[in-house]
Amino acid sequence: MWIEETVAGQPAWRHEASGVVFRKVPGGTFRMGLSDEELDAVRAIERAGGVEDTVDSFLEGATDAQPVREVHVEPFLIARHPLTVAQVQHFLPDYDDDYAENSSTTARLEDALDDLLAALPFRLPSEAEWEYAARAGTTTLTFRGDDKPSEDDLLDNFASEARTAEAENAFGLAAMGSANEICADVWIPGFAGAPSTAEPRTGDGPRAVRGGAADLSPWQGCDEWLLLLSATRYEHYQFTSVRPAAPLPT
Repeated sequence: MWIEETVAGQPAWRHEASGVVFRKVPGGTFRMGLSDEELDAVRAIERAGGVEDTVDSFLEGATDAQPVREVHVEPFLIARHPLTVAQVQHFLPDYDDDYAENSSTTARLEDALDDLLAALPFRLPSEAEWEYAARAGTTTLTFRGDDKPSEDDLLDNFASEARTAEAENAFGLAAMGSANEICADVWIPGFAGAPSTAEPRTGDGPRAVRGGAADLSPWQGCDEWLLLLSATRYEHYQFTSVRPAAPLPT
């Protein structure tokens, strides 16, 4: 089922049938959520004139990613990047994508999402696993630091043909925050009462989504860069991408 190999200079595990490349995320403990320091960094970008529209709505919605809490994550595998159209077609041969430029770019799923999740031999990452993987040991707005991300950096990270080592974080993951990626958790505003483990929160209703900055490219000057932040989360309402997770190979 798994082939161990080296991709962009780092160990990887390729799912033999589908070709999906996974990275191992080491276990550890991190502080999950939008911290006061990160909010201060967003305000500093605004004061420096780096905001095109306004961050007021983002700041007002900060409680959706609070309170910050310590979460323990066990080691797991997660896909190096969201599933491409070709990879989705391995599981759903009739799948067609009106959003993608070609079969090697990220798939955006709407009506086919439930069918894909039923067909995958993998699972969705929990929100805690996703944020832990996105941060890759950092505590800043993105794994690159507290500076405002540029659209050029985003597209270099997102484009399938440019998924190089330079586009990856310390865990070897590309495009974290670029596509809107669905998680296993049901959407619940805020983390009050959330577990200290990385297990997903369950219940009825839509799932939580992370990322999405590249899905709005070219940017329209509405501060789409805020979707790149490791802690940004929102409720699933339209198309989404899938970055599957899996247990460590035995």
